[in-house]
Amino acid sequence: MKVNQDLIKEQNMKHSTSNIIANISLILSVFILFSTYSYSQDNNIEFDSTRWDLSQAKITEHLGRTCLTGLGTLKDIEFKNGIIEFDFAITDGKKRSYPGIIFRAQNDEEYERFYIRPHRAGLYTDALQYLPAFHGVDSWQLYNGEGYTAGAEIPVNQWIHIKLEVLGTRARVYLNNAEQPALFIKDLKHGVSEGFIALMCPQNNTVFFSNFSLKIGNSLIFPNYIEDETPLGIISDWEISQVFKANEIDPEKIPTDQGIKNIEWEKVKSQSSGIVDLSYYRGRRGVDADCIWARAVLVSEKEEIKKFAFGYSDEICIFLNGKLLFKGNSVYQGRDPSFLGVIGTNDIIYLQLKKGNNDLLILITESSGGWGFIFQDNDAIFQHAGLKKQWELPLTFKYPESVVYDRKRDRLYVSNYFNNGKEFISKIKLNGEIETLEWIIGLNRPTGLFLYKDKLYTVDRNSLVEIDIESGKIIKKLPIPDAVFPNDLAIDSNGAIYISDTGKDAITRFKDGHFETWLQNDQIKKPNGLMIDNYRLIVGVSGDGCMKSVNLLDKTIDSIVCIGSGSDIDGIKPDGRGNLLISDYNGRIFRISSTGEKEELLNTKVPKHFCANFEYIPEKHLIIVPGLFDNRITAFEINE
Repeated sequence: MKVNQDLIKEQNMKHSTSNIIANISLILSVFILFSTYSYSQDNNIEFDSTRWDLSQAKITEHLGRTCLTGLGTLKDIEFKNGIIEFDFAITDGKKRSYPGIIFRAQNDEEYERFYIRPHRAGLYTDALQYLPAFHGVDSWQLYNGEGYTAGAEIPVNQWIHIKLEVLGTRARVYLNNAEQPALFIKDLKHGVSEGFIALMCPQNNTVFFSNFSLKIGNSLIFPNYIEDETPLGIISDWEISQVFKANEIDPEKIPTDQGIKNIEWEKVKSQSSGIVDLSYYRGRRGVDADCIWARAVLVSEKEEIKKFAFGYSDEICIFLNGKLLFKGNSVYQGRDPSFLGVIGTNDIIYLQLKKGNNDLLILITESSGGWGFIFQDNDAIFQHAGLKKQWELPLTFKYPESVVYDRKRDRLYVSNYFNNGKEFISKIKLNGEIETLEWIIGLNRPTGLFLYKDKLYTVDRNSLVEIDIESGKIIKKLPIPDAVFPNDLAIDSNGAIYISDTGKDAITRFKDGHFETWLQNDQIKKPNGLMIDNYRLIVGVSGDGCMKSVNLLDKTIDSIVCIGSGSDIDGIKPDGRGNLLISDYNGRIFRISSTGEKEELLNTKVPKHFCANFEYIPEKHLIIVPGLFDNRITAFEINE
């Protein structure tokens, strides 16, 4: 492997782990010379075995064990699927050391990597990191969040066990034999590949490895997973240039204005996340900064100003129709000592588009940590052809969380979740006219609403609340024992009240004047939306993004549909045609058939118009959606 410039800058220059990568090409180039073994059982591989290349490592003693420190590579492995296990121990939790493993290394520049940041453990959600390397670039700034990073506690001077399970395009990491993975890697970016293995840490007595074992095989089982869809509004089709040295380019001029005429454009696409990882297509040319031009065509049906969110690493210049509009710097530690430069859609630019084609041109400069960018139409939404907006009340309520329809009075009631301790329930007409904004007062952050026998019920942070609709007064406030975060409620035909406690991972039941923890199960993590359907309780489970049914008699649990990790099923309503309507609080509404097929009706995730606990009125084909954090309520008619 040639010297990895990004890794050197990240680990040697800025993270003080010198001597790890020096002469690494001499180590990794030997792999093609060795035969490949295949194992079907657990194999402990001692570090003094001749199967290890230890020219950049040493064997020593630490915490009563024979161990390895530095860079140790297995010379005879073509690893594809299986289990890798090892222990590591750190001596200083404040120093940057980045212990970890390279696996499925296909050649000296293409590999998968998992490592630990002990200095961020217990403080941040990126103590564990997965990243792919393309063309020798470790792009940690491009791979962050769910599926790439996770938090962990890493104690000092203790052996910590790592188990890495790999199958196909997925992997998971367990710490200290925990039942649940600390990090689930849902998309190995090299796809189904195979290659050699290397353990890596600085050789400065800050990290030690021991008890390495390997099992190769295809016997692992991973749960079904909903593949991520590209977010709405992403500019996914680009052309990129060859690599230029940054010190030879004027970043504030388009190529033709500085005499550059020999650009070799190549068509590329963004990943499913929307990010264009430039290292996938291009390698670095040296230690000092490199840059690449990228261009796309934006087509507009009229003259307009459009809002785009974007992110980049490390520096960017943005041109529209030949004019420089923005210049930014997102270099690691470039803004302050804690600045990471991680890519996200955190910056906004307003583009003045002309009718027809518009030329978007950007220059991306890379120093270390990742080379890429993302652009997204920040107002992009999806609205089903059968969905028609009837009215909208923006910036009127105080975090509207739940809506319920009173057929007897033809009114809507809305819980207002936060108003600095003066929360309330509103009463509005079906045409969107506000009848009484602060109708019921004296509540503590109310959420779910339910009508039963001409009484209105809600839950706040510690109570089940019964309200007399005619008088507009609170009748009872019943404290819920051991409540953590009561959220939604549903009432069965016998008057038993079921309350989802999202913070407690439980369903509480109120029956015959008593509260009880009715259900607490690993399959019901972070329950939210509830609905009674004859003999079963329908539950929106935020823990795994699935809607599940619980039999009211024997409490057996079945999965109905899953809409993806990170989804928060807040509202559940029948549509009167045998289907269910459900909302993902993040901004989506789906129609679910009786056979579990899902159809998206609305997606407003990009502009962050939330969809909390909505109401649906079948006889009027009207759905009323509370927006919570954007303080709006919107009514749609469903025509199909």
